[in-house]
Amino acid sequence: MESSRTRAPSRVFIARLIGTSVFDPLGDAVGKVRDVVVLLEARGNPRAVGLVTEVASRRRVFLPLSRVTAIEPGAVITTGLMNIRRFHQRNVETLVVGELLDRVVTLRDGSGTVTVRDVAIEQDQGMDWTVTRLFVQRGSSGPLGLRRGESLTVRPEEVAGLAGSAAQQEATALLATMEDLKPADLADALRDLPQASQARVVAELSDERLADALEELGDEAAVAMLSSLDAARAADVLDAMQPDDAADLVAQLPQPKAAELLSLMEPEEARDVRRLMAYDDYTAGGLMTTEPIILPPEATVATFLAQARKAEITPALAAVAFVCRPPLESPAGRLLGLVHIQRALRERPQKMVGSVLDTHVDSVHAQDSIGTVTRLLATYNLTALPVVDDAGRLLGAVSVDDVLDHLMPDDWREADEAVTDEMIERSANA
Repeated sequence: MESSRTRAPSRVFIARLIGTSVFDPLGDAVGKVRDVVVLLEARGNPRAVGLVTEVASRRRVFLPLSRVTAIEPGAVITTGLMNIRRFHQRNVETLVVGELLDRVVTLRDGSGTVTVRDVAIEQDQGMDWTVTRLFVQRGSSGPLGLRRGESLTVRPEEVAGLAGSAAQQEATALLATMEDLKPADLADALRDLPQASQARVVAELSDERLADALEELGDEAAVAMLSSLDAARAADVLDAMQPDDAADLVAQLPQPKAAELLSLMEPEEARDVRRLMAYDDYTAGGLMTTEPIILPPEATVATFLAQARKAEITPALAAVAFVCRPPLESPAGRLLGLVHIQRALRERPQKMVGSVLDTHVDSVHAQDSIGTVTRLLATYNLTALPVVDDAGRLLGAVSVDDVLDHLMPDDWREADEAVTDEMIERSANA
C-alpha cells in the first residue's frame, strides 16, 4: 500500500498552507511556509514552482516543489535538501500571498469583477504543480444577480487580469500573514516584498506597527520607507517611534525634509528628537532614549510593575526604573537610584520604590563614549544605564540593545547571512 507520506492531496489551497511546518524525512521541523512562487505563463494554467520557507534566523529561502514529497494537513515533507541562501524574487516569478491574493480580476463571462481570496494548486501526472482553481469573492452585485460578497470557485482561464498590474491587489491577505510577527520579523517580511506590495502594506499598517518595523530596519531601508510616506503620515510614525530611533532616522534625511517632518511632529516628541540629534552618534547622549521608566521615590512597587507592562516599553528598559526627584519627564530631577525588576518582584506591591534603591550603579554623562557605556553595562550586568548632567539630573537612559546596534557593522543584517552560509558550508564539508 502506498505510504501517506508519498501521496499528495488532490488539491492544496495556498492560504491554508501558509504557516504550515516543513519537515525533513526524519521528522525534524526545518521551517514554515510563508508563500508560494508561481509562474504566470502566457498559455496554460499558472505553474507553481516552489515554496518560500522561513528557516532559522528568520531567513526566507526557496524550496523547489520538486523537493517536496508530500503536503499533508499541518505538514510539508521534503527530501531534506534545502538551499539556505536568502530568497530573491525573479522578474518572471509571482508570489501568491504577496501579489495574487486580494487581486481584483474580471470574469470573462461578463458578470463583473471579483477579488481573489485563495488559490488552489494540484499535482499533475508529470508531477508538476499547477494552479487549477481560484476562490473568488464578488465585491458588488453583477448583471447575473450574484449577491454582494458571494463566493465562487473558478478556473484560472475564466478570469482576466490575473497577471495584471499589482495595483489591483489589496493588502488584506498580506496583513493577515504579518499580524503576529515580531517587529524584527515584520521588518524582514516588508524588506522581502516587491516594492508595489510593500507600499500597499505600509499604507495599511498602523502607525505604531510601522514604527516598530522601522526601528528594526537598516538605515537605508528605513529612510526609503519613511520617504515614501506623505509628510503628515511620516510625522505620525516618527511620533510613535522611540525618540532615539526617530532621531537616528531623521538625521539620515535631507535637511529640508527633516525640518519639515520635525515641524509636523508633536511638539514634545520633536523637542526630544532635536535634543538627541545634537549629540554625536557614538556617545551616551547619541545612544540614549528620553523615555525610560522614571518614578518618584514615593511611588509603589505596583506602579513600577504597571509601567513595565506597557507595550511601548522595550524589554531592556522594562527591567529597571530610574527613581528621581521631580520633574519626572526627561530632563528629570536629580537621580536617586535604580530599582531592578527582579528586586521589585520580591517586594510587597505597596512598598515604596525609594526604600529598595540600588545606589551603587555608576551613571554616565551625555558626552561619554560608547566604550564607557559598554564597560559599565557589562560591569553591573545591566540592561539600561542612566545618563545624567553635571548636576546629577536624569537626561535619559542607554539600553543594551541600542549599544549592540551601534557596535555591529552597518550591514550586519546582510552580513549575518554570509556568516550563516559559511557555517553551513563548513558543516556540510566536515
